[in-house]
Amino acid sequence: MMNPYKNATLALLVAFSAGSCATASSHDAVGSSDVPAPPFQDELLSEETVRVSEHVWAILGFPNIGIAVGKNATLVVDTGLGRRNGATAAKVATKLAPSNRLVLTTTHFHPEHAGGVLGFPAGTLLIRNKVQQDEMDRHGEDMIRMFAGQNNQWKSLLAGEQLRAPDETFDRERILDLGGGVTARLLWLGPAHTQGDELVFVDPDKTLISGDVVQNKVGPFIYGEGGTPASWIAAVDEVAKLGPRHVVPDHSPIGDGSLVEQEKSFLVEVRDRAMALERQGEGAQPASRQIRAALKKKYPDWTIDNLTGFVKGVYAK
Repeated sequence: MMNPYKNATLALLVAFSAGSCATASSHDAVGSSDVPAPPFQDELLSEETVRVSEHVWAILGFPNIGIAVGKNATLVVDTGLGRRNGATAAKVATKLAPSNRLVLTTTHFHPEHAGGVLGFPAGTLLIRNKVQQDEMDRHGEDMIRMFAGQNNQWKSLLAGEQLRAPDETFDRERILDLGGGVTARLLWLGPAHTQGDELVFVDPDKTLISGDVVQNKVGPFIYGEGGTPASWIAAVDEVAKLGPRHVVPDHSPIGDGSLVEQEKSFLVEVRDRAMALERQGEGAQPASRQIRAALKKKYPDWTIDNLTGFVKGVYAK
């Protein structure tokens, strides 16, 4: 049987290569209408940041790294691919607030998000939701080996990479007090891209670090044994209740709160088109091809790589 995670990796390569190679200026404020696209030409993270909101910065790359800074603690969201990138993310976070304690969380178990934990200094507090950690325990090492087999750079970055158990896990929500009135809510709202997708909501900024759950003009892909169309739409409905003003996706440009409704509308359109084709007796595979072709014409500025998993999920109900 073909490994579904290998298909996921190949889809990642196609989607990311379509991104812009624009770079960001360090510590510039970000507006929703003029946001640099992530520099996808290299999987090495830069030490440059953009300022998303008063207490949140981002390193744009593979993936975008969110950094929330309070008076006493700094939360880093995702690691980059391998310990070298993890060390860069930790270095940037420390520069932003040298005396703060470092806290790390990851949006899901894929190696570019969680494969650089060993690059963070000793004493970094690592927190994950329990569902994500279960996926990590079952599939994390296989994913690292598979990513390392994609090209020489990834092999080098992931050489000797080992998984580290989290210091804390949580069920649905963990609220972190970062100090100075800044809080970060770590949220598991149900399966979407993976079973254990985690989002982070930073107050008082109302900044959402959304992982793969809310992207900016990127079609949905359910990886491996991930969520269902219904659970993904339900998760986005919960995100909307938070009322985010700023959104930091992991593999697409930063935007404002309108990305949430944009994501919901696209997911619903794919679902409804799939349901209509199913009623007409069309199979899931040809239906996914038809829907992708139609939506690429309707949304020419979107990256719509592969809708098969999402459409099959609609058929499976």
